[in-house]
Amino acid sequence: MGHAAQSGYGGPSGSPQGAPVPHLDRRSFLVTGLAAGAVAAVPAVVPTAASAATPQTVPAVGKSPRGLTTDPFTLGVASGDPDPTGFVIWTRLAQTPLAEDGMGGMPLRPFPVQWQVYGDGRCRRLVRAGVAAAAPEWGHSVHVEVDGLASDRDYWYRFRVGPYVSPLGRARTAPQPSSFGGALTMAFVSCAQYEHGYFTSYRRLAEDHPDLVLHLGDYQYEYTRDTYTIPGGNVRDHEGPETETLAGYRQRHAQYKADLDLQAAHAAAPWLVVWDDHELDNNWADEVPERPDLPQPNFLARREAAFRAYYENMPLRRASVPRGIDMQLYRRIRWGRMATFHMLDTRQYRDDQGCGDGYDDCPAAVDPARSITGAAQEAWLLDGFRKSRAQWDILGQQVFFAQRDNNAGPAKVTSQDAWDGYVASRSRITQGWLDAKVRNAVVLTGDVHAHWASDLKRDYDDPTGPSVGSELVTTSISTGGDGADSDPAAHPYLAINPHLKFYNNQRGYVLTTIERDALTADFKVVPRVQTPGSEAYTKATFVVEDRVPGVQQTYLRPLDPVLMAAAGVTTNLTVDLETLRP
Repeated sequence: MGHAAQSGYGGPSGSPQGAPVPHLDRRSFLVTGLAAGAVAAVPAVVPTAASAATPQTVPAVGKSPRGLTTDPFTLGVASGDPDPTGFVIWTRLAQTPLAEDGMGGMPLRPFPVQWQVYGDGRCRRLVRAGVAAAAPEWGHSVHVEVDGLASDRDYWYRFRVGPYVSPLGRARTAPQPSSFGGALTMAFVSCAQYEHGYFTSYRRLAEDHPDLVLHLGDYQYEYTRDTYTIPGGNVRDHEGPETETLAGYRQRHAQYKADLDLQAAHAAAPWLVVWDDHELDNNWADEVPERPDLPQPNFLARREAAFRAYYENMPLRRASVPRGIDMQLYRRIRWGRMATFHMLDTRQYRDDQGCGDGYDDCPAAVDPARSITGAAQEAWLLDGFRKSRAQWDILGQQVFFAQRDNNAGPAKVTSQDAWDGYVASRSRITQGWLDAKVRNAVVLTGDVHAHWASDLKRDYDDPTGPSVGSELVTTSISTGGDGADSDPAAHPYLAINPHLKFYNNQRGYVLTTIERDALTADFKVVPRVQTPGSEAYTKATFVVEDRVPGVQQTYLRPLDPVLMAAAGVTTNLTVDLETLRP
């Protein structure tokens, strides 16, 4: 495997284009980012807003800077990683988003970007403002860590360059550590393949007005056109070759970010982002590409380029600035006493998949020495469990956590790319939250392009044993095309694995309401993504009650008879549940 650095700063420095990235302490980082001219190879940041005087008026808007001839805010705005005093706000300048060189049609020089934060959605009460440098070395991206704000409330933000003004975004600060705050509305999503469908699910998510959005990976896909197709053909095409260079990753991120439905979701609420595999290469593991049997001498350079472009295009704090082939992405975000989000990275530090990447009865899966998180991240997570005083400890991560055996016989045939391929790693983490007496452990998952709900077990070979946690799995935004509705009970995995409680193969997202006494999850479905504009509906609702591990179904929408007949289902699905939502 080779690479074992866990800090995010242990690899070789330098950008894929050869510009060195010096190691900076916090003070020099801030000061360097302040000066519009001193941007040689550091992210464009400014001192946190609390250190700047609060302006009484909006700074004057000057004429268009040299080389700026059209609106550069084609990629929208975003916010992320909130805390009780602030959040990150982000934008990236691009006059021509799909430019092949990845520079978005921007001149190769820095641009001063004004940023403004307001206490109202009509932009009448300016509370923070400043200027950041959008530097070409970082794709003309801007990351501003705003602080000095009031806790547990909404704010709005925007950017200006010359006469151009960005769209308006909404962010929210977290409650104080000692406060529960009100109910938290949190949505989580995964797997948006641009070619397979329109991003209608993002639009519907924005219309739900969540307080927080978790993106659990596969934000973009690396393939060139006509290499990852769905039956009937893709509805739109990727630009450029398969992403392997910094220019290619920048261009691909820009193509995705230019989608207005995705922009709406980013503007609606702060996001917590983590990657999975397609942000770099399908099923990669640490320093190992998907096809280690093929010569790929440039894979580490590809990894470095992908990480750099990911940072440039995400609302991440300076702790996640990549250093060569390393990037610190696992982190902990606290939402007062209500919830702690442990955001995991199950790609960068994992051992290579055993027996290949697919389903197998694999001896390596039970090797106690193998890990999907790496030793340092595992220790960090277990320490977080021990110190947590949250009502809900939520793991935001990428791949299926519960056991999914696809064989009804004695052999255990499971996915070697998921936690099933790292059984000891899963057992240590499960035991860790039990030993720490975590009040409510909930795992959130993406990757598999279908909705699932599951009880978590200490021992999956003993189905009568107690449940010790809950897993909620979101389907894809668009990957796989429309999919199809069906009777969840008809899926064979549910009979083989009695802890699995729900399955649906349509596109959509999960919308949760987190309160002190319960976490309620609505599995939202957008039945058509191969044509734009479909409405969303709730397919099923599950509740996790405080101190009652496991998922309880409270609503299931019956199948449409016409769709049932088309799917070959002969019996209607009737549901008699204690709680039924219209």
